Amino acid sequence: MPVTAPTRRASILGAFAAFAAAVMPARSDTAPVASIQQLTDGLLQIMKAGPATPFSTRFDMLAPLIDRIFDLDVVLRTSVGSAWASLPPSQRDLLRPVFRHYTIASYVNSFDHFNGQRFNVEPQTRPLGNDEQIVRTHIISSSGDGHDLDYVMRNTGNGWRAVDVLADGTISRVAVQRSDFRRLLSRGGAPALAESLATKSLGLSDG
Repeated sequence: MPVTAPTRRASILGAFAAFAAAVMPARSDTAPVASIQQLTDGLLQIMKAGPATPFSTRFDMLAPLIDRIFDLDVVLRTSVGSAWASLPPSQRDLLRPVFRHYTIASYVNSFDHFNGQRFNVEPQTRPLGNDEQIVRTHIISSSGDGHDLDYVMRNTGNGWRAVDVLADGTISRVAVQRSDFRRLLSRGGAPALAESLATKSLGLSDG
């Protein structure tokens, strides 16, 4: 996730008032692109709200978008990997809410300042097969420097949902999480992973 330059010019009232390129040919799929456009609009809102707005307020602003645009259950299941199949339902239920909280907190923490940045969402997607498309976004700073985030969108029974994010087109958030989750699960199972995610969430929100 990008690191943004600090600014304090935001207020709670203002915040609420506004609120692996593929080689296959590009195509137009408006639904996944529209979803990511909504996400980037929401990220701009919390960036403009900034640290002058309580973290919990910005969290509540972004949470509905994350719930709607991401398939967090798929992201969690893929991040845990093969160990998911052996987890009893009670341990899966333990992980779901803490993983959701951690995911949202990560976004709020990463997009916490506005200094003239803008998001460009490419209007055409790139197919990956298996009912998946990539939506490419470019985060452009006020100086013109860019940073790319590609969203892997899957056509599910509930519409197009994001199931992974690729930083600079190659670094998979799910793959990074899988490595970390595997280590924690091997040491203490689902309770150890849940505790780690809860602790990280607190750190991201400054407690």
